[in-house]
Amino acid sequence: MSSAAANGVAAGTIPTPAELVERARAMIPTLRERARQTTLNYDVPAETVAEMTAAGFFRVLQPKKFGGYEMHPNVFFDIQKQLAEGCMSTGWIYGVLGCHPYEIALFPPQAAEDVWGENPDMLVSSTYQPVGKVEKAEGGYYLSGRWGFSSGSTHCGWVLLGALIFDENGGPPDMRTFLLPRSDYKVHTGTWDVFGLQGTGSFDIEVERVFVPEHRTHRAVDGFTCNNPGMAVHDAPLYRMPWAQLFMRSVSTSSFGGARAAVKAGIEIMNSRVSSNTGKASKADPMLHAALARAIAEINEMEMAHRAQFQELMDYAERGEAIPMERRTLFAFQSSSVVRRMVDLVDDIVKLLGGRAVYMSSPILQPWLDLNAARAHVANDPGNRTADVLATMAGEAPSFTFV
Repeated sequence: MSSAAANGVAAGTIPTPAELVERARAMIPTLRERARQTTLNYDVPAETVAEMTAAGFFRVLQPKKFGGYEMHPNVFFDIQKQLAEGCMSTGWIYGVLGCHPYEIALFPPQAAEDVWGENPDMLVSSTYQPVGKVEKAEGGYYLSGRWGFSSGSTHCGWVLLGALIFDENGGPPDMRTFLLPRSDYKVHTGTWDVFGLQGTGSFDIEVERVFVPEHRTHRAVDGFTCNNPGMAVHDAPLYRMPWAQLFMRSVSTSSFGGARAAVKAGIEIMNSRVSSNTGKASKADPMLHAALARAIAEINEMEMAHRAQFQELMDYAERGEAIPMERRTLFAFQSSSVVRRMVDLVDDIVKLLGGRAVYMSSPILQPWLDLNAARAHVANDPGNRTADVLATMAGEAPSFTFV
């Protein structure tokens, strides 16, 4: 481990949760200024990632052994919401890159040494699509394939890739995450041509048959059962939670910031718009008032539920108790529903703003596009979660183990 990592914690330099959230809030004006260029470049600027790193944001869920803060997940999500209010693409990549230190802590301990031993600020991207080809080998595996949707990949020195190891005897496949250094894969820039969340730089990753040692793999079943090898070293209550609960929220929580930005933009347009057809001011439109008020109230309700869920998860972890499966599946369903609910709320606002909302210069347009794009992530599809909510209420096992 580097001396920088050790000294950072020993010197008592860990900021408070309030300081971290305030640092994120202070970045909102700058992120707004950069948002248009971020969209046009299809990537978050390197200077923004450097500023988030310097602010300590990526250490929130990182083990203290490597200079991390091991903070409550709600601190992590509060930071993400603030960043996403300034630029949802920035909030998105923070959620994805910022949650990976948590999973790396669950790997066999040598993996964390490999990633952070020389540089505790090393960032890791991912794409968990199980599309890789795996060949078993002595001491590990050979991995090949091409994956899409690796958000923030140009800013990272390592990547997490999903693949299935098939049982030669016909048993169920072993879903794993493989950890590779930058020298072992290629980032195909220019492959991210989308209508929203353009700035996430979610480019393709290609691997041409490279060796991955056993200790750089993480079994999905270990994340599901909360029996991960890294917990022998990183034993804080934080790491006793199901990995999927954290990851699912990392790709839905930026929608809180995006929706808040859209609501504020809607209010801004309302206060200055007069219909050229009717001559009536939007600030006197009761239907628009109702749409805005409903959005404000429901965003607040969803946020309260979000915070309460992670407090409950941490309470179980601190007591060393297993989390009831019916709670886990319910939380997964609620997480998967957030983005679609946000889209519906913002849709109701946009359609009442007339022609002012359709210009690319309109402040509501980019958040609206980003929210619609976020719906495409598999974790943001509640249709994948409904059956398990009812099954676990009846005492049955969930069919979908990523909960």
